[in-house]
Amino acid sequence: MPTSQTTPRSLRTDDDTALRTAMIQAATRLLAESPDHDIATRAVCEAVGVTQPRLYRLFGDKRGLLDAVADAGFERYAEQKALLEKTGDPVADLYAGWDDHHRFAAANPALYQLMFAPRPQSHSEARRRILGLLEASLLRCSAVGALRVDVNHAAQLILSANVGVALNRIAQPGLFDEELSHRARDAAFGAVLAAPMGDSTADPVGDAARQLHSQLALTGSDALEPAEESLLERWLERIVERGTGEING
Repeated sequence: MPTSQTTPRSLRTDDDTALRTAMIQAATRLLAESPDHDIATRAVCEAVGVTQPRLYRLFGDKRGLLDAVADAGFERYAEQKALLEKTGDPVADLYAGWDDHHRFAAANPALYQLMFAPRPQSHSEARRRILGLLEASLLRCSAVGALRVDVNHAAQLILSANVGVALNRIAQPGLFDEELSHRARDAAFGAVLAAPMGDSTADPVGDAARQLHSQLALTGSDALEPAEESLLERWLERIVERGTGEING
């Protein structure tokens, strides 16, 4: 009687979802092991026991595979973020989030570079989704009056500063010292966080409008009909926009 060769279920299944997952996992592992932070599609296919046409059918090309690996990296990033304690102090949570971002980069240097280093024609959503997580954290800060610019502008500045430091530390740790992270953090946060309550500001009405707008975005209001709430939000946005224009002018 001929001896049958045992094949792992993930390699003999016709389920494209299972095969896609296996390829992403193999590519992630090979990427982490690669000294130059690159992978070959042939090596990925050999790792899961399929031919390259199967990879191209599922991902289109190598760029598509790398996009999928980057997006899977976001899931790992989000899982790590979910373990952080959410306290009653959103500003303290923002500081903790900055340091957590750098822990992820240090623990996953190749994956982090794939997620954040510019790649021509990349369609990965990892960067956009991470920006969304940061915006959610900043919305909490804004709702307690701790933010003096709009949430999106603050998120763009903070993420750009955080990513820049992390990528430089990965590329040349000897050139960029460890304290750079906190110096960059303090500079970025100083540009977007409001002065402590009670301190004079250039636009107290705009600050109050921004805070109320953010609180409505978080909790809504049972006192208003949806149309009324939308109108109030637009009024608040106009107050904030007017105040920002006067300060910048």
